[in-house]
Amino acid sequence: MNKHHKKRSISDRINPKHLSLFQTMGTLIILLTIWLLTAIFVKGIRGISFPMPWEVAGRLWTLIKGQLIYNRSLHAHLLSSLWRWGLGYSLAVVLGLIAGLTLGICHKLRQSILPIITLIQMIPGLAWIPIALLLFGIGNTATIFMIFIMGFAPIVLNTAVGIQAIPPVQIKAAQIMGANKRTLFFRVLFPSALGSILTGLRIGMAGAWRVLIAAEMIVGMGVGLGYMIIQSRWSLDYESAFIAMGIILFLGLIIEKTLFGMLEARLPYASHQRNKIGVL
Repeated sequence: MNKHHKKRSISDRINPKHLSLFQTMGTLIILLTIWLLTAIFVKGIRGISFPMPWEVAGRLWTLIKGQLIYNRSLHAHLLSSLWRWGLGYSLAVVLGLIAGLTLGICHKLRQSILPIITLIQMIPGLAWIPIALLLFGIGNTATIFMIFIMGFAPIVLNTAVGIQAIPPVQIKAAQIMGANKRTLFFRVLFPSALGSILTGLRIGMAGAWRVLIAAEMIVGMGVGLGYMIIQSRWSLDYESAFIAMGIILFLGLIIEKTLFGMLEARLPYASHQRNKIGVL
């Protein structure tokens, strides 16, 4: 009992920031170990050279210093992908929130339109490529459309469900206390649905980020992280493909931990909702 109590006391004295740093380092060590073992396995079994971590790091350093890759700098590929994703996801957020709030408040519209939004959400991102090409042809517009559609549906659904899930008693209590429609919306409906809305924003962000890379591979304009990956297949420049994948992962984690992390810190219910549905 005393030994157990002593262990708890030591762990309690660790600074949370230091603990988080140790956990991050542990994760990186595990990932690097898996990477090395995979490379050794592929080399030994298939006889194919697999990029090592130090090889990818060296290639990354040359690109950072300004070496061109597929006639563009690394910064140009990165900024192009961020611009497409930012525009498509911003449109999804604005229009998705408007549509979701409208469907959540209007019962008749919700019954007829929400099933359509559900069907849209069930369509995989890559399945939108033929439609995007038919509507907009090859170019940025097709890519932005795919990003928008993958972010739009989950935002609408979670926003509408969040409004719908508010207990009627809570709404009636506000009305009895003299709340008008404006006050009811901004003081009761919207704050109560914020947890569900934030969940929709997170799911939409992940879907939009994933389809961005696929869209750039097929309907892009010769620049972007997705274009880097698909071109590395033909040129056998797998170090560059690993670099693009690493940047995608890094940016996704930054958006996840900074933007949504800060919002969740101010909304305990949203954090609980995230853990409940298993969003990473």
